[in-house]
Amino acid sequence: MIRLWHKAAMLLAAALPGTALAQSTQCSVPAALPRPHADLPTPKQPRRVIPIGSYTLALTWSPQYCRGKRAGDDSFQCGQGNRFGFTLHGLWPDGEGKTWPQYCKPVALLPQPVVRKNLCATPSVQLLQHEYAKHGSCMGVTPAAYFARSNALYGRLRFPDMNALSRRSRLTAGQLAQAIARANPGIAANMMRITATRDGWLDEVWLCLDKRLRYRACPAHQGGLTSNAPLKIWRGGR
Repeated sequence: MIRLWHKAAMLLAAALPGTALAQSTQCSVPAALPRPHADLPTPKQPRRVIPIGSYTLALTWSPQYCRGKRAGDDSFQCGQGNRFGFTLHGLWPDGEGKTWPQYCKPVALLPQPVVRKNLCATPSVQLLQHEYAKHGSCMGVTPAAYFARSNALYGRLRFPDMNALSRRSRLTAGQLAQAIARANPGIAANMMRITATRDGWLDEVWLCLDKRLRYRACPAHQGGLTSNAPLKIWRGGR
């Protein structure tokens, strides 16, 4: 079913030139999956239970993440014949100010059916465990409900031609945000933050949402690049 779903998504994207669905371009889940290990709070990442004021939907640009990675925990995302564009990092509850809730309560290891169902969106078993332990535990929902909520947002997003954008000689973070906004009616460029590596390569896109998961303007403290900051997009050697 997963392979058929992605094939249908690719056909739909092909029918609408200039944009693409957020899902993977090629994803095959193996019969045997690794077992995640518990993700627990630490002195640097402590348990913090505070009210939720808003949310962030974080997306990772997979070609940049996989640059030079081909083994270990990253083999499913960065090898095995799979190919990804933007992947779902996670849905993060934010606080009323600059601090956010995290690791609100202990959680069990994710059930295998939940992992299998969500692996083509978030292509790391351990990252799935981490996202629910750190963020989902603060939302008062089951793992299945947490991932259903984040995947519903992720699955509706469309993206511009990232290959064409990557070939621009003077691309800026603001231009990428504007291109994503144009592909998604109802989302404006100021409702997202673009992050990059230290040497200016696209890393992630963060979309800002209110308590009801409606897109909203990002707060000033959210961070990210300024709109006129130069940006490069790694396209995986293509």
